[in-house]
Amino acid sequence: MTTTGTPSRTSTVAARATDLSKVYGEGETRVVALDGVSVEFRRAEYTAIMGPSGSGKSTLMHCMAGLDSVSAGSARIGETELSSLKDKQLTQLRRDKIGFIFQAFNLLPTLTAAENITLPMDIAGRKADKKWLDQVITTVGLADRLSHRPNQLSGGQQQRVAVARALASKPEIIFADEPTGNLDSRAGAEILGFLRNSVRELGQTIVMVTHDPVAASYADRVIFLADGRVVDELHEPTSDGVLERMLSLSGGSPQTPGSNAQGGRTS
Repeated sequence: MTTTGTPSRTSTVAARATDLSKVYGEGETRVVALDGVSVEFRRAEYTAIMGPSGSGKSTLMHCMAGLDSVSAGSARIGETELSSLKDKQLTQLRRDKIGFIFQAFNLLPTLTAAENITLPMDIAGRKADKKWLDQVITTVGLADRLSHRPNQLSGGQQQRVAVARALASKPEIIFADEPTGNLDSRAGAEILGFLRNSVRELGQTIVMVTHDPVAASYADRVIFLADGRVVDELHEPTSDGVLERMLSLSGGSPQTPGSNAQGGRTS
């Protein structure tokens, strides 16, 4: 399980980008979204990726998750080089080794919470590890909501189902893209707390893209991008510390962050 503080450099790496570049378009329409990014995501660690609009943070997550191809360099999950995989192999890797949590909950309305949680494994023809599944459901606080359909759940409860679905198959790494973006502050804080607990209690590895300094303060470290490059890194982040770094990158003036989640660490 993880502890706060600067992680050991000998920790096992769950995912790694090496000199990763992503270019869209050609000629006058050419856009360099990522420019030689090298970063490691260690197991049992919670990493937030932040940066100004257009900095490449979502592109980095999509390349690392195998949702988008790289133009140059390397993206690895464990020791597997994503660019070496054929489409079928990449689909299998995403299904077996990667969990996803998005801003939209992406639940099937006709299925119960329990059925939505196990759906990816059911499609893959795999049986859930009942002990692990029970532990996940307890961690996210869904034991009394398993028979409910999405329209019988609050937004926060629906996102808990999405979190449990991502955790249920014991993925090597979970990528979360603005997971509290559609939630009010209280529900957002609950989800971020569940994600942090999944790292500390279940040993999960999470990489989260967010624009919110308070959300980032739940992480063990924050990676900052600007103009497609990693420009800074912050361990044991506080919301004030993250805001200060973001303001220095964007050239903005101090303001109260428009947070989707309250709580986290403060200065």
